[in-house]
Amino acid sequence: MKQIFSLILLAVLTLSCTTQQEQNTDEGDVLKFITTRLDHTLETSQDSTKIPRTIDENGELVTVDQYSWTSGFFPGNMWYMYELTGEDRWKTEAIKRTEALDTIQYWTGNHDVGFMIYCSYGNGLKFGDQDPYEEVIVQTAESLSARFDETTKALKSWNKFNAWDGSVWDYPVIIDNMMNLELMFEASLLSGNQKYKDIAIQHAETTMQNHYREDYSSYHVVNYDTISGEVLSKKTAQGFADESSWARGQAWGLYGFTLCYRYTKDEKYLAFAENIASYIINHPNLPEDGIPFWDYQANSPDLQPEWEYNEADFTTIPRDASAAAITASALYELSEYSDQKAEFLKAAEHILTSLQSNAYMDDKSENKFFILDHSVGSIPHGVEIDVPLVYADYYFLEALYRQREMTSKDQS
Repeated sequence: MKQIFSLILLAVLTLSCTTQQEQNTDEGDVLKFITTRLDHTLETSQDSTKIPRTIDENGELVTVDQYSWTSGFFPGNMWYMYELTGEDRWKTEAIKRTEALDTIQYWTGNHDVGFMIYCSYGNGLKFGDQDPYEEVIVQTAESLSARFDETTKALKSWNKFNAWDGSVWDYPVIIDNMMNLELMFEASLLSGNQKYKDIAIQHAETTMQNHYREDYSSYHVVNYDTISGEVLSKKTAQGFADESSWARGQAWGLYGFTLCYRYTKDEKYLAFAENIASYIINHPNLPEDGIPFWDYQANSPDLQPEWEYNEADFTTIPRDASAAAITASALYELSEYSDQKAEFLKAAEHILTSLQSNAYMDDKSENKFFILDHSVGSIPHGVEIDVPLVYADYYFLEALYRQREMTSKDQS
């Protein structure tokens, strides 16, 4: 459904991203800032079934239930805080909020169980030695397997529905789905069941073939015919236009193919991830601070959006800190595998430094619940524009963790 909305306020709200940034990268100060925000969130949201996601126009906390695609990120944030600080209180909160998602392991409603369960239970297994969580991860992989089809050779993201632009999506597969493959690979290792790994590999192969353009930019959604498996259409529903490069989508792909290499050691995934990374960090429209606009080609006169777009309202293009955080985390991991380590590590460090500046971590912001300001949900749908988002915080904390791990290795 097309929606008419104004972006005039964004010109004011995003000016802070273009001003000179005061750096705040001392680890102690950063963790103090993060702790203050998350403590306030915990005090406000003690019910573990009401999961923090963003804030409303009045700066009040917005929560979701267990079946939201973002439900696993806040428990994941608790696990990362436990690992980064060593304080048991974070582990206590992490267990409480992770186990509130128990029923998701049996849910087959859409593909997002990878986000929901692996970011919570997966990190609990990794950081908390919660061995019973293995069974939850394997059961979730079994549930997700029900969404795989041998004809399309891809995991279906959502069930058939009429899209917002009036088109019918029979078998939609979004680039975000690459993030669910970590669950599938890990479940295969935990269970010894090759099926989950095979599904992950086939999904990755299909995505490489159909989601990507020659320059290694990605479409958001590919719609398949359920009978022939052929591609019916390619869309970029949350980006500027179908042929544009939605920033968070590029980040999902980079992260997804990097983890595919981690689990398979297949060089084609490494090369693919390297090419996506090069596309992102060398893009001519990437701002100097490394934090992308919500779409790398937003406002392009060469592209025609399908949503009701008024260029006069688009005087300042919003940034997306969530895309930046995902990219930084992925680049840290990719740098460990790639011959281009220096380039990718430099880019990751630059992004993380920018995210720790007062342009994105501002103690004077109306946001009192989340770490990072200035993320974007979906501008064409008119939702979550220039707000904090829980998944931006998740990948920011993961990037901090990966940075620390790399530093420790280099010093040992």
